[in-house]
Amino acid sequence: MKRISFLICLSLILPLTVNAQPWYGKPQVVGAGAGGDQISGVVFNDLNQNGLLDRGEPGVGDVLVSNGLNWTSTDESGRYEIGVREDMNLTIVQPSGWRVPTDQRMVPQFFYIHKEGGTGYDMRFGGLPDTGPAPSEINFPLHRDGAAGEEFTCAVLGDTQTYSNEQVSWLRDGALSDILDNGLKPGDCMLYLGDVVGDDLGLLDRILELGSVNNVPQWMVLGNHDIDFDARTNADKADSWRRIYGPDYYAFEMGNVLFVVLDNVYYPCGEEDVAMGRTHCGQGRSTYNGRLTETQFQWLDELVQRTPEDRLIVVNTHIPLISFADGTSGQHQTDELHRLHAILENHEALSFSGHTHTMENHSPGQLFNGWTEQTGIGPLPFRHIIAGAASGAWYQGDFTVEGVPMALMRLGAPMGYLHVEFTGADYRERYVGAGVDPERGHWIGVNTPAFRQWFNRIIEWNRSSAENRNPIPPYSINDLPDTKIVTPGDIEEGVWLTVNVWAGSAETEVKAILPGDQRLTMERTQSGEGESPKTGAQWADPFAAARQLSVARYAYESTMGPERAQGQELFRGSNMGPAAPRPQSSIALSNMHLWRVQLPELPLGVHPIEVVITDRHGEVSTDRITIEVRESHPPRYWRNELWD
Repeated sequence: MKRISFLICLSLILPLTVNAQPWYGKPQVVGAGAGGDQISGVVFNDLNQNGLLDRGEPGVGDVLVSNGLNWTSTDESGRYEIGVREDMNLTIVQPSGWRVPTDQRMVPQFFYIHKEGGTGYDMRFGGLPDTGPAPSEINFPLHRDGAAGEEFTCAVLGDTQTYSNEQVSWLRDGALSDILDNGLKPGDCMLYLGDVVGDDLGLLDRILELGSVNNVPQWMVLGNHDIDFDARTNADKADSWRRIYGPDYYAFEMGNVLFVVLDNVYYPCGEEDVAMGRTHCGQGRSTYNGRLTETQFQWLDELVQRTPEDRLIVVNTHIPLISFADGTSGQHQTDELHRLHAILENHEALSFSGHTHTMENHSPGQLFNGWTEQTGIGPLPFRHIIAGAASGAWYQGDFTVEGVPMALMRLGAPMGYLHVEFTGADYRERYVGAGVDPERGHWIGVNTPAFRQWFNRIIEWNRSSAENRNPIPPYSINDLPDTKIVTPGDIEEGVWLTVNVWAGSAETEVKAILPGDQRLTMERTQSGEGESPKTGAQWADPFAAARQLSVARYAYESTMGPERAQGQELFRGSNMGPAAPRPQSSIALSNMHLWRVQLPELPLGVHPIEVVITDRHGEVSTDRITIEVRESHPPRYWRNELWD
């Protein structure tokens, strides 16, 4: 049933689902508009699941409650009291073994949004209405989760980033279809790492409805494309998000894991950011910077102090804490990261993020050029994972057989999602490519002299001025010779076997086994010892680059179709084409998860090569590629001369 259409798949699965029935509800508001500088209430076991604190329903003790700055915990009767802030998300931390109710979109209901006066000015997507004075009491329902335990799975999606309903449909038939096919169980979760939409918050409800069919909670991070771009201050930039979805930072527990969702998109950035060296904030236009507010630092510090040391703390942000692809950028990494690392020092920790449209699995001890200068850290103290993008390279690329854009990302991995299995405080991660065999986690390529010539000429054209260059690129995919046919001269000049292991890390081992049991250890092209990215034809992934450098979708046009269907429409309705096939905007020029080995001299003939990949968990996968060594390259096309 792997690739039945999404709607048919739903009709087949939903009547037979073994997931626990959704529990719809929300916090109980008592004494609306009562005002006061304190707010209180009860966190209770909602035995009849009606969302109301009924006689005989017991309180739940030791549940953490926050006003977005300070923390308290419920007493043995489930009661709490905490100060009211003028603009706050009043939240509880879903405790392990319990679950909070959701709405029908499977959005967890663990919060009350309070902003007296509301946004106070018109916003494109509505902002927040005036919530009035704070109520006197908010009661938070919980229910024992019979499916909860030490073992659970989360489907982690970076950058679904849909700019249109057409792209929402591609998300539906891509990563969301794979998640549905692969199955989530009671007690599992979905976690979106920001840029859920592409600047149009009107698309958010449809995405939530599509994801809700998995019958698991949908936890979301705020991204820089999910904000109100007409916000005047950072305090207002998430107002529409808070109305449509919920809090912009919060925490929840599952099993032995504390998930912490942070908002590190500071918008609009300004003088304070410029003083920190972020000069892009002082260019007379509204833009964002990657950093946490002092309020969040204080909120996080106290939360961590209240967290048992045996908990794994998973920090979830949109903008990465660090990045290989954007290692020298201040905007696209997180300022003062050393402060966050210090807060987490005595805990097992893990970082998930999105934003860069790359899959990056950074092991403890890794360091790349720019991290120290931009974020203030040295080698990593714990694992940091940038979880790829469900939109891939912003839905670019040619269509797959499923009718979804291929959209290979900046480091060559496909669009998809991160599948993470938690057991206690341990976890195992693997990246699932959309529309790809879920057991496959790599591409194999061959980097030949012909590939490098083809690559370099297209890159040179792509970097030249659009006004002065020939509108037709020097080469297309049709001009790339068969790279699996090589000559002795090619081998002498340099032929590399390459393996792009999408979720590969410093611990990953890759070997190539040639006929005669000749074993070659493949070397990771980036060691992560403080160096800069190695860029260029010899460091590129030839499998991905061949598909990224010549995209036919640019050329699509029709005589009767609508004007906006000609060529391709991508970011904010920007039209690209019709034009000759050309490179997409993201190309695998460098890579932190590419392994390669130079082929030795081989005799003429056919050489099947086995590739063996061992990931950091000891899981082994194998693949094969066949290389032909010929005295010269055989004629490529139909031999007309024999028929003239």
